[in-house]
Amino acid sequence: TLIYTVGATLGSVVLGLIAALALRTPFRGRGLLRGVMLLPYVAPVVAVAFVWEVALSPQYGIVNEWGRSLFGWDDPIAFLSTREYEVSLLGAHFDIPLALLTVIAFETWRYFPFAFLFILARLQAVPSGLEEAAKVDGATPLQRFRHILLPQLMPVMALLCVLRFIMTFNKFDDVYLLTNGGAGTEVAAVRVYDFLTSRYDVGAAAAQALVLAAVLMVLLGLYFKFFGKKVQEES
Repeated sequence: TLIYTVGATLGSVVLGLIAALALRTPFRGRGLLRGVMLLPYVAPVVAVAFVWEVALSPQYGIVNEWGRSLFGWDDPIAFLSTREYEVSLLGAHFDIPLALLTVIAFETWRYFPFAFLFILARLQAVPSGLEEAAKVDGATPLQRFRHILLPQLMPVMALLCVLRFIMTFNKFDDVYLLTNGGAGTEVAAVRVYDFLTSRYDVGAAAAQALVLAAVLMVLLGLYFKFFGKKVQEES
């Protein structure tokens, strides 16, 4: 659960940052592209999960078809049902949790528009004179991002990390629709559901749900302590 939550949180925030930086400057069709960016977030989770299941299918999925034609895969890969997949890199062999990484990738793709909206709004509020002065001084794009934009974005990115961590920690529907909690993706919320419906162990389900609720209460306490007052002042 912790690996899934941290990976999906960082992935969505970083991808949202990249998208916001890419769509910051005006160009033809920017408004349409911004609208398309929101589709993963506003689309029904059942629909997008079904699309991913079809695309990643080892029998007829387009991802395996591209893998065989472009990368020379010998055998199709069952992304959603393979617990560990061996990867060779520079003569070394590693076992990666393929199903868990696939679920993290889905979560990153589905919720990066949430971070994209927050970061883009903050970018538009950055005074343009700061970057213009840095350009006159000969600063490179990387230096302008590191010393001007990143300090301006850090508060909102920290807030996004906390919010996304809380939301992802108790996520159930995305994981359950993709893998049913199998192949090493049985996060806490799915485990509670499994104990309650499949094993009919109400006591164990209630105990784990209470632990999950306690963790969320701690996270919410941290959020209100460090960000609640600031958000209230800005609003």
